[in-house]
Parts: sequence; C-alpha cells; structure tokens
Amino acid sequence: MQRKLIIGTRGSPLALYQARLVQSLLPRQAEIEILKTSGDTIKGDLKHFGGKGLFTKELEEALLSERVDLAVHSMKDVPTLHQDGLTIGAVLERADPRDAFISNKAKTLMDLPQGAVVGSASIRRRAQIAALRPDITFTLLRGNVGTRLEKLEQGEFDATFLACAGLKRLGQEEVITEAIAPELMLPAPAQGAIGIEIRQSDTECAEAVSSLNHVPTQIAIAAERAFLRALDGSCRTPIAALAEMHKGQLYFRGEVLATDGSLRLGCEKRLDAASPQSAGTLGLQLGEDIRRDIGDRILWDEA
Repeated sequence: MQRKLIIGTRGSPLALYQARLVQSLLPRQAEIEILKTSGDTIKGDLKHFGGKGLFTKELEEALLSERVDLAVHSMKDVPTLHQDGLTIGAVLERADPRDAFISNKAKTLMDLPQGAVVGSASIRRRAQIAALRPDITFTLLRGNVGTRLEKLEQGEFDATFLACAGLKRLGQEEVITEAIAPELMLPAPAQGAIGIEIRQSDTECAEAVSSLNHVPTQIAIAAERAFLRALDGSCRTPIAALAEMHKGQLYFRGEVLATDGSLRLGCEKRLDAASPQSAGTLGLQLGEDIRRDIGDRILWDEA
C-alpha cells in the first residue's frame, strides 16, 4: 500500500497556495504540514541574518529528519548549494517572472514624482530602481502580500514591488499597476518558479513528483541559478537573471549591479538545443565572465 506523502510548507497565503497546488497535482494522497521558518519570524533586513536560506532551513531540516517527505519552495528563495542528502525533485511550469509595480501615485515607475518613497526589502530591486531613478528613496518593507498592500494603502510609501507570479496565484492581479518589462528590470533568478525538494534516497517520492516536472522551466532556472552561484549571490549582492525557452533555444540575460545603482553590468547569450546540464554550464560561465569583467568595481556582498 502506498504511503501518504507529507508536504512541508511555510504558512503564508502564497506558500499555502503553492503547497496545495502541488498536493492537487500529485498522483497520490498527500497532506500538508505547516512549518515556521526563521525568515517568517525575523523582523529586520534579512541580509543581516543570513539571507534567503532563512526561508528554507527549517523545511530542509524537517525533510532530513523525515518529518515531511517533500518541501515546496519558491525557487528564488532556495540557496544555490543544496543540503547534503536533498535534491530538487521537480519544478512546476513557471508563472509570469516579471516584477509588479504597485502604486496609487503613478501609472508607471518612471511616472513616480520626484523624490518618491518606495517600500522594498529587495536589494536587487532597490539597485535597479536607483539606476533608473536616482532621486527615489527607499524604506524597508517586509511581510506577506497582504501586509505590504495594506501599508501602501495607508500611505507609508508611494509605491512598492512584488512578483507578478505571486499576485496572480493569489488572485490579486488587479492590484498590479504596471508589469515591469524585463528590458527595464530583469527579475530575480528563478522568480515565478515553484520547486519540490525531496530526499535523494527517497525513490518512492522521486517517482511521485517526477511527472510534475516542467522541463523548459527546469532548463531556464538551471541557467539562472548557475549564474547566481558563480557570482556568490546572496541577499547582499544585487543580481538579476532571466532565461527563456523557445523551440529548444535558450535566451539568457543576466546582470549585476552596485547596491546604489552606480554600476550596472549585463550579459546575454543564446544556446541551441538546451538541456539542464548545458544551461547550467552556460550560466556558470557567464557568471564567471561577468565577475572577471567587474573586477574590484563592486564590493561583493557589501553590507
């Protein structure tokens, strides 16, 4: 008799949506267990506490202790170096990877009034906006989607940014003032992708999740995450990347910025007949190349 699988997830509305989506797609019975992660309890800037791995650490510990059988993550929150004994068993088809500009004061980012205040915790978004609009100032904003939108409504700042994918999954697409074109602001590596992490030794679970894997998404985020890994990306280094598949060809764009937006160095490349392995090799190579080009012009992982 097949065992019932236990899905580990964070408790935010978006995390629960993603876990329930995986639950509905699995070809066998599964139940959800909600776990609180360090990233959910910390109130300050994550870069001072260890970065994005804070959203996955407790879920991975639950996997290793066999408390849960699989963990559902937003792939942009998953560190590029896996925990020993764990692996990403599948990635779902990616949703809209773009950033969403949300404001009651302007229809587009470029229309914001001089000296506007933007609420954001993303150092990548802050650097990109600073490069485009040096007059804009920032205030730290964390919390789930509802909290952020409520603070915007209360007038604590003039605009904020969220991921289009998350808003669409929550049925809140109507709050998007402008979906930012990647040509203006490249998204975070793996933004919009959902990953399923499992134990490497659990062949039964691996078989159960394998049918959920979307290969074009797997290929695209392999390139983006390899680019991030080559640049030692953390919450303190503004790094963006987007890879898109079309008829077997991969089109990759990536960039690194100084935290104040004063330096912005990008790259792009096409790859024919792409696979997860060749895409990963491409991303790693481009990341290493761009790091050499930057030299000492950016202080890596600066506070």
